[in-house]
Amino acid sequence: MDKLKGKTTLITGASSGIGAALAREFARLGSDLILLARNRQRLEAVRDECLRLGAGKVSLVEADTTDYPAVDSFASALDTRLDYLVLNAGISQRSLAVETAEEVDRRVMEVDFFAPVYLAKALYATGKWDKDTHIAATSSISGLFGFPQRSAYCAAKHALKGFFEAFQLEMGMKVTLLFPGRINTPISMSALEGDGQAHGKMDPGQAGGMDADICARKCVRGIVRGKRQVRVGGKEMISCFVYKWFPGLFFRFAGKVSAV
Repeated sequence: MDKLKGKTTLITGASSGIGAALAREFARLGSDLILLARNRQRLEAVRDECLRLGAGKVSLVEADTTDYPAVDSFASALDTRLDYLVLNAGISQRSLAVETAEEVDRRVMEVDFFAPVYLAKALYATGKWDKDTHIAATSSISGLFGFPQRSAYCAAKHALKGFFEAFQLEMGMKVTLLFPGRINTPISMSALEGDGQAHGKMDPGQAGGMDADICARKCVRGIVRGKRQVRVGGKEMISCFVYKWFPGLFFRFAGKVSAV
């Protein structure tokens, strides 16, 4: 239960969904936690859960990862070195590529790619992590291949994968890329439609997805074991196999799969 006792883990996007589930799983292993998200009330609820589950100290940071001056202030003020940095905060999309406004493309890229990269660099510049730190970044099954009504999301998650693979080669340190499939989280509620409005509903595919705590357990197990990739989900994960070995078949049928 206390495998990570005395270790410090920072998790972004920790107020709900996979981020909150990752926080609970790190708590079960006894880690000290720094939980960062925009919603203070939800963060406090996650903190209380984590303390009950066995976390050491739990600190909360109410911040938007795209507010770069706030990120700089946080990175400078942080008074501990990180053992684990989990870059999880993100936003999704529900719109055809040609019907998606440019500002929506840019917003998704900002949240899902530029923000985690900026935070990682800011923390490095202020000496908060070193080569012994283990970094994990949440991509998506959509970071492995294209998928309908996710053009900007796919682009951002592909970019995240490429960046942190290059980063790992340059730095020679442990990096784990997480590739969740359909997980039962509220991500579709806040997903952006083509005009920038929130999707505002739970997609059936999301509602029928893997439980977030099961997903987090598999992800954290992979992180602790030092795996380079963790792919986790349900039957949709067969798409990874089909894409690799039968690309013609993938492109023949993927467009017919429900995007919700």
